[in-house]
Amino acid sequence: MIPASVGFQCPECVREGRGRTLRTAFGGKAVRNRTAVTYTLIGINAAVMLVELAWPQSIDRFAQIGGPVHAPYGNHPVIGVATGEYYRLLTSMFLHLSPTAGGFGITHILFNMWALSQVGPPLEAWLGRIRYLALYLLAGLAGSVAVYVFASPLAEELGASGAVFGLFGALFVLGRRLRFDMGSVATVIGINLVITFAASGISWQAHIGGLIAGAALALAWGYAPRDKRTAVQLATSIALAAVLVIAVILRTHSLKG
Repeated sequence: MIPASVGFQCPECVREGRGRTLRTAFGGKAVRNRTAVTYTLIGINAAVMLVELAWPQSIDRFAQIGGPVHAPYGNHPVIGVATGEYYRLLTSMFLHLSPTAGGFGITHILFNMWALSQVGPPLEAWLGRIRYLALYLLAGLAGSVAVYVFASPLAEELGASGAVFGLFGALFVLGRRLRFDMGSVATVIGINLVITFAASGISWQAHIGGLIAGAALALAWGYAPRDKRTAVQLATSIALAAVLVIAVILRTHSLKG
C-alpha cells in the first residue's frame, strides 16, 4: 500500500491514476496553476500600454477604425478595417486610453485589468487554459466586430472591455450551470450596463457584442452532452468565428460600396 493524502492506495490504483488526464468542470485539462492565462493577458495589456507611452502613434496605427478614413501617415494615406487592415479587430482589444488622455485616462486600463483579475481565475479553473483563452479572444473579437458593424466608421475605439464583458456573461452562465448563486454577478453586469448607456464616450457596441458572445459560448459549452462535449465546444466556437467573419465581409462590402 502507498500512503496518500487521506489513507492509503494500492499500487495498481496509483499507476492507473498517473495515466489518467484530469479534467476541469467543463472538459479542459486541469493544471496546478489556474491563473497563468489571466495574468499573462494582464501582462500583455500592461506591456502594450508601455508601448503606447513610448510610441503614441501606435494608437492610431492599431486602434479599431472602420474606415476607409483619410489619415495620411507613412505609406498609408487611407486607413481602417474596410481598407484591409483586419488586424485592427484584434489589436484594438489590447490598447487602452493613454494615462494622459482626458476623460477616463488611466482608469480605462485599471478598471479593465481589475475586472479581468476578478472574473478570469474562476473561469480559467472551470474551463482550462485553451478554452478560457478561446473564450476571451472570441468575445473580444465579437465586441470589435459589433463596433465595426454598428458604430460610425470614423470612430476610433479601443479597449479590452468587450472581452471582459464576455467573461462576465460566461461567468454568470457557467456559474448557474454549476448551481452557484450568481446574483452578485448579475448585479455587477446590470450596473455596468447602466453605466455603458448612461456615460458618454463608452462603446456600448463592444460591451453588448462581447457580452452576448461570451454568454452564448458558455451556454453551448456548459450544457453540451458530456460524451460529445469537446466536439460541441469546438463546433460552436468555429460557428461563432464564421458568423463574425461573415459580418465583417458584409460590412466591408457596404462601406466600400
